[in-house]
Amino acid sequence: MSDAQATRRSELPGRYDRGLLLAALGLAGLGLVMVASSSIPVADNQHIGPFYYVTRHLVFLALGLGLAITAMRIELEKVEQHSGVVLLAGFALLLAVFVPGIGMRINGALRWIHLGISGFQPVEAFKLLLILYLSSYLVRHRESVQRNFFGVIKPIGVAGIGVALLLVQPDFGSAALIGATTVGLIWLGGARLRNLVFLGLPIMPVMAYAAMFAEYRLKRLTSFRDPFLDPFGDGYQLAQALIAVGRGEWLGVGLGGSVQKLFYLPEAHTDFILAVIAEELGLAGIVFVLALFAWLCGRGLLIGARAIQRGLYFQGYVAFGISLCIALQALVSIGVNLGVLPTKGLTLPLISSGGSSVMMTCAMIGVLLRVSYELAREEAQSAETTQARLQAGVWA
Repeated sequence: MSDAQATRRSELPGRYDRGLLLAALGLAGLGLVMVASSSIPVADNQHIGPFYYVTRHLVFLALGLGLAITAMRIELEKVEQHSGVVLLAGFALLLAVFVPGIGMRINGALRWIHLGISGFQPVEAFKLLLILYLSSYLVRHRESVQRNFFGVIKPIGVAGIGVALLLVQPDFGSAALIGATTVGLIWLGGARLRNLVFLGLPIMPVMAYAAMFAEYRLKRLTSFRDPFLDPFGDGYQLAQALIAVGRGEWLGVGLGGSVQKLFYLPEAHTDFILAVIAEELGLAGIVFVLALFAWLCGRGLLIGARAIQRGLYFQGYVAFGISLCIALQALVSIGVNLGVLPTKGLTLPLISSGGSSVMMTCAMIGVLLRVSYELAREEAQSAETTQARLQAGVWA
């Protein structure tokens, strides 16, 4: 009977969540417009053509769309069965940056691998691959994770290896993001908070030491408290971002009217694109961005909760992990632009210009849509079974 039900379930049509898709399209569309607005002066000054970064962003969006469509067509059960291979692939990507001839050193950091026409940042793929592995682990060891202290040591340890490799590159921002996502996902998987706190206590001093070990990180920690104490030195980037935010006021100076993007604000089309949004679209633009991310991630968490209620544990944990990862990265990027957090090299998902980030965020959205598809299919199966039982009862 179970085999027949499984066969029928696979034949039932699913449905991708429209709300999730609309939120992702809204963020991608806004990102395309703002990359165009913020990058044209930069590209023109570099004499590479005013539309260089816009065209590049479009290419990576197209590649990301291809990854998303591929992810939307893959049965997550197959991914769950090969979670170990998925994790090994993630570690292989992180280690590839240290291989001579493959890894690329940019601004003193080994964070990219050379793909011929462009570089790729492996950590962007590692985020998704780690979430897939952790979700599989939570399914296989659910009771141990929920009841025992030792049940949470292995997933924390696996993530810790990835964090250590990122700190060597160095990439403190991504390391902190992966650590926070891992803890959040394990907690949503049912782990006791006290167990996570006990594990986190010895890790916190290590992360604090890593944050202050490098001089440039220490300067970031101190300058964000008052960037105007050294507005032409360590606090320059954040000071210019805050000036942009202040100029925007309620409704902004108008699309394309930013002054700060004209060679005052560094990384205007990447890390500090929200500051340009604030200047051109005002507080209304920031609220709109926050609403889109809240819609996207809230919808993802809701889909995850519904999946777990239906017994689709792996799919539910994957939805939790992806939603957490995107939400935390967005919050950090927004916090950095508004001067709430120290400067980190994290892009605003689906909005900032950045090939690796754009492509892998699209892939994450594709996996999330696949979860919604399989959930809708399971709900259709359940409804059909209930209707059949009711009819059988009436006929009896």
